[in-house]
Amino acid sequence: MKKWLIPVIALVVIAFGLYRWAVGFNNNAVRYQEDAKTAWANVESSYQRRNDLIGNLVKTVQGAADFERNTLKEVIDARAKATSTTIDANNLTPEKLAQFQQAQTGLSSALSRLLVTVERYPELKANQNFLELQSQLEGTENRINVTRDRFNEAVNKYNQHIKTFPNKILAGWFNFEEMVRYQADPGSEKAPDVDFDF
Repeated sequence: MKKWLIPVIALVVIAFGLYRWAVGFNNNAVRYQEDAKTAWANVESSYQRRNDLIGNLVKTVQGAADFERNTLKEVIDARAKATSTTIDANNLTPEKLAQFQQAQTGLSSALSRLLVTVERYPELKANQNFLELQSQLEGTENRINVTRDRFNEAVNKYNQHIKTFPNKILAGWFNFEEMVRYQADPGSEKAPDVDFDF
């Protein structure tokens, strides 16, 4: 009577251990995945702040009657493209992230050209609104960098959790897939040419 009880108890203990492991893995994976999605939302929020500031900057610069309209139009068009390119945190594919990054890079380039062009306009460089907006943009660029780094850290934690053994086995069963990291723009490893001749 007692001999059959030992294997049953052993099976119950093993089954309970496997259940606890699966529940623990799932709960941690969900938590890490949600942390990464929140970090992505913070990246988008930082970019949105930049877009809002650029709108105010454009209005300030438009007040300079003889300012280059083509440069201003490039910034306005790039801002429109950047604000229309968004990604659902549940669908962060490498292709969509590259598209988002390309739109943001286009806006950064147009904004850089605008700020270089402003150097030719002493009345704009002395405008208090312009100077405040320029300072806020610099702070926002720093915030963007910090939020991208935090996003990558959150993704890294999640990816490590689902890719390490034996968690990798459960990740497939529970449909947890690797998330993509935010990467540097192609060519950003090269130092830019700086030309001070206007």
